[in-house]
Amino acid sequence: MTDLYHYIISYIVDGKIIIYGPAYSGRETVYSNASLLIQNVTRKDAGTYTLHIIKRGDETREEIRHFTFTLYLETPKPYISSSNLNPREAMEAVRLICDPETLDASYLWWMNGQSLPVTHRLQLSKTNRTLYLFGVTKYIAGPYECEIRNPVSASRSDPVTLNLLHGPDLPRIYPSFTYYRSGENLDLSCFTESNPPAEYFWTINGKFQQSGQKLFIPQITRNHSGLYACSVHNSATGKEISKSMTVKVSGPCHGDLTESRS
Repeated sequence: MTDLYHYIISYIVDGKIIIYGPAYSGRETVYSNASLLIQNVTRKDAGTYTLHIIKRGDETREEIRHFTFTLYLETPKPYISSSNLNPREAMEAVRLICDPETLDASYLWWMNGQSLPVTHRLQLSKTNRTLYLFGVTKYIAGPYECEIRNPVSASRSDPVTLNLLHGPDLPRIYPSFTYYRSGENLDLSCFTESNPPAEYFWTINGKFQQSGQKLFIPQITRNHSGLYACSVHNSATGKEISKSMTVKVSGPCHGDLTESRS
């Protein structure tokens, strides 16, 4: 016996005698077939065990066997932490981490309930615990799930979707009629795709008119003819873009109208 400090238990077949060593904890039982039972195992019990067999007879023979015992605990329910859950579209990188860090476990990632797509915008760390997203677009905004797995159990996180900040796109003005008659109401609306929602501003001939998505001018006259522009601004992305249209107001007579809105 080379390491008495780690000596657990011995069984002498002749006489059925059991000898307890310094490492015996009261949870170990040895049997005549050389098997060892450990009850209520903990992570401290994991490791390499040595079986030392001494056969006595006409001549003494010794056999030594080694085996490794690994204890796998039930995996905890993971959660995803992030360096930035509100990235600007195609401009910022995001780091997703599968927590908690778990020993003797592997990590898997899912996007939209499926395995990660093959793209240069997604990259895993060596341990797979961290997922890097480069230049996030709406196609890889999620939802994401991570899974912690070992040979005895597996647990998956709740889904996490990135709040992608984008836009505004080029706005659209409705209706897009160019010609109006004097006395009609001018009722214009401006639309754009943006997250967070964009701020809207109207100008006429380069002069600020009002803010808001709608522009309403009752009973317009020829003086209202000019270049109408809707500008949209996203405070999160810092992007601003505008769309303009020409409005021409004719006199009250139908004969003055050079083009209809048909």
